[in-house]
Order: sequence, then structure tokens, then C-alpha cells
Amino acid sequence: MPKDDLKRARAEIDKLREQINHHNHLYYVLDNPELTDAEYDALMRRLEALETEHPELLTPDSPTQRVGASPSEKFAVVVHRRMMMSPAASNASFIARPISSTSPRSSSTASR
Repeated sequence: MPKDDLKRARAEIDKLREQINHHNHLYYVLDNPELTDAEYDALMRRLEALETEHPELLTPDSPTQRVGASPSEKFAVVVHRRMMMSPAASNASFIARPISSTSPRSSSTASR
């Protein structure tokens, strides 16, 4: 790839990352978005395309490598009495637990 093309790609990637980070801050921290979802998505898709074309320019701090932004300071700190789990994690123990032969469910299904 010609050196000038890589230089242009790097400049566009830097500009897109700066714009996306700015709009993430407006949306997630200030709750004051300036772009529509479609406009934001277009910026993100362009950045993803450039990083795919130039994987050597992909960095761990790129907006394509994370979700959202820091939470707003408007949110209060909450301490939960029980550990909070994602639905997938909380259902995993239920799904992974076999139905025993002595459970009411297994005996009712056996008589059907």
C-alpha cells in the first residue's frame, strides 16, 4: 500500500475516533446527543471499515473495541443486598441443573 494512502487512512481514523468519542461523551455522560442514531452508526461503520482495511491501525482504545462510555456521575452508587447477575448467568444454574427423578415435575410428566 502506498505510504500516502496509509497516512490518509490514519488521519481519517484519528478524526473518526475523536468524533465518536465526543459523541459518546455527549450521549452517555451528558445525556445530550447531537447526532441521530443513523448518523452515529454511519461514523462507526466507516471507522470499522477503515480498521478492517488497515488492521495495523487498530488500537485497543478504539471506539470499535468497547461499548458505551463512562457512566454519568448523575447515577447514585447502589449497594445490592444480593449479587446482581446477568440473565444468562442467573439462568445458567437453572438450566444446568438436571431434573431429579424425585422432583414433582418429573413424576407428573411420567404419568402423562
